[in-house]
Amino acid sequence: MEVLEGAVRRRKQGGGLKPIETKAVNGGLEGVVEGEEEEPLSPSARLFHEPDFNVYIIAIMGSNTKIYPEILRAQLPHTLLKHPRFSSLQVLDEHGNMKWVRTKVDLDKHIIIPDVDPNMDQPDKFVEDYVRNLSTTKIDMSKPLWDLHLLHVRTSQAESVAVFRTHHSLGDGTSLMSLLLACTRKISDPDQLPTIPGRKKKATESSKGVLKYLFGILFAIRMMWNTVIDVLMFLATALFLKDTNTPLKGGPDAAHTPRRFVHRTVSLDDMKFVKNAMKGTINDVALGITQAGLSRYLNRRYGEESKEDKGSTQHRNNLPKNIRLRSTLLINIRPSAGIQATDMMEKNTEAKWGNWIGYVLLPFRIALRDDPLDYIREAKATIDRKKCSLEAIYTFSIAEIVLKLFGFKRAGAMSHRILDHTTMGFSNLVGPMEEIGFYGHSMAYLAPSSYGQPHALMINFQSYINQMTIVLSVDEKAVPDPDRLLDEIEESLRLVKQAVIAKGLQKV
Repeated sequence: MEVLEGAVRRRKQGGGLKPIETKAVNGGLEGVVEGEEEEPLSPSARLFHEPDFNVYIIAIMGSNTKIYPEILRAQLPHTLLKHPRFSSLQVLDEHGNMKWVRTKVDLDKHIIIPDVDPNMDQPDKFVEDYVRNLSTTKIDMSKPLWDLHLLHVRTSQAESVAVFRTHHSLGDGTSLMSLLLACTRKISDPDQLPTIPGRKKKATESSKGVLKYLFGILFAIRMMWNTVIDVLMFLATALFLKDTNTPLKGGPDAAHTPRRFVHRTVSLDDMKFVKNAMKGTINDVALGITQAGLSRYLNRRYGEESKEDKGSTQHRNNLPKNIRLRSTLLINIRPSAGIQATDMMEKNTEAKWGNWIGYVLLPFRIALRDDPLDYIREAKATIDRKKCSLEAIYTFSIAEIVLKLFGFKRAGAMSHRILDHTTMGFSNLVGPMEEIGFYGHSMAYLAPSSYGQPHALMINFQSYINQMTIVLSVDEKAVPDPDRLLDEIEESLRLVKQAVIAKGLQKV
């Protein structure tokens, strides 16, 4: 891992952000593009530089071919670097304010290629350890806060692997993934952007007159009530309401511990099969099998901790009663969906760039069920209720108000408390429907995640063609066996599909 030294610095638990040193040249800054207007960082972007909230987003990309760095060096200036956030320094001035300052990007400082043995015995373990070691570092503030690591090693799923890392201040996961996909093209048609499934509009019933207005009034009342309850729960969580201290709960230093990233690919067709049978959505199925997998995993952990016979812990109920376990679900509140190319992300366009996410606190019912489909039913009921709420918009607004009134330090403390008082993070991102190439390199899989958050467990679902990749980011102090948790989630999907077939709910 010597290649990381000099390019990145170790993450420290304490210490505030210090100004970078710049050198005046002809009245300007060394490396800085003269004539460019300096733009201040938004309060939400500044928030992600707080010591306890220094978050990075990573995307692990498996390639079906060897990745050629000379192709990336030739293409990046015409795509990614056209976006000002990826070609700007974040400079802290003498007044403590941070500004975006355009600079000339030296790609040799951003594309990192370690010297590895292509014939190593355990290439998958090497990649896993490399990314774990990456989570102990941070990018030097003297350059734009992104880098791309190319690992020329053949794994069980890919011929080579790329790890794209960005600081969360550059944008939220949705906008960054959107920009990353804007750098890809269809393998079948290299001139076309990937196709991302859009949101299907529900067919509206043709009710008229008094009945239509009555339903509208009832829906509005229900939404207002749900929103009030959700906002009160959000405020209570920020102040005092904590999740049960389960084995999955991170410690007070969880934001600073190394993260291990593991992923598992399952069939998206299997998830669609269950979705159609239950008349739900892919999100319902993802949450349902996650809820089932967490229940099975915790039941086993509690059984082992009570020193029961380990061979029987999965067959008996070892779970404590009334476990409160919640996920912080990040919701994209942008009006625009899908891929936004770099030139569409400039100012005065419909697409909004940056951190435009609202928080939704999603409860998981941890219990053993005789009918595996009950997990899907419960998840669907929870999601349907959350859909009839403006929680994401109001939590986003609350965070913005706190930022403007009290500054990013108070806002950072509030965000940290909310995450610290819940157990895990969760996201489900929709990916391309066909095979894509990253600057001509055919992609085998895409596994996004993050580190630096106070949660000891982060679960991401990412679809791609006909597969779904489940990605775990774990603090090994809380989750020492992440592959085992993946086993439980995968097994839960198998059991749910099996139950659908056994009950004849869907034709095979």
